[in-house]
Amino acid sequence: MQDTLPGHWINLGVDAQNRSLPQALLPGIGLRPGGERPELEADVIGLYGALYEAIAAYARRGFDVVADLGHHDSYSTPLGILPACARLLAGFDVLFVGVRCPIETIMARRNADPGSLYAKGDGVPAPVQRWQDAVHDPGIYDLEVDTGSMTPSACATRIGNALATGGPFTAFTRLAAQV
Repeated sequence: MQDTLPGHWINLGVDAQNRSLPQALLPGIGLRPGGERPELEADVIGLYGALYEAIAAYARRGFDVVADLGHHDSYSTPLGILPACARLLAGFDVLFVGVRCPIETIMARRNADPGSLYAKGDGVPAPVQRWQDAVHDPGIYDLEVDTGSMTPSACATRIGNALATGGPFTAFTRLAAQV
């Protein structure tokens, strides 16, 4: 998006945030579904809040922001992070994009990358399947792209075309209304 769309795009998300975190807070907002680290969940709430406040701060200054992250509510108890984050962006035009990819393609890419830190192997590891299922619940998006069948450039073009229409983009408004 930074290379193909007009504007000054700031890239914020899980990878950028995790590079800034001390070891004690990792995996930060990348905490997997399943309630594996309940002692970290309060910090995850704060990390998401801080990230969305940063997104809003950049937007107030006139920058375009792309935030690459996955949301789920499959912690030891539901935390309601996505609706709370949506409320932090009230008043901004937000295009909420669902990024999908067939699980077989995800695993093939992981298995082909010798430097990958992600779970690999034959079949689909349970944590990978839990993530795939949880991040698309509730599945409220303004637009969806499929990185299994689309190139990064094609995804960016599709997003750019949606932005050019000017909306209305309603997914975040509907999510913000959830309690």
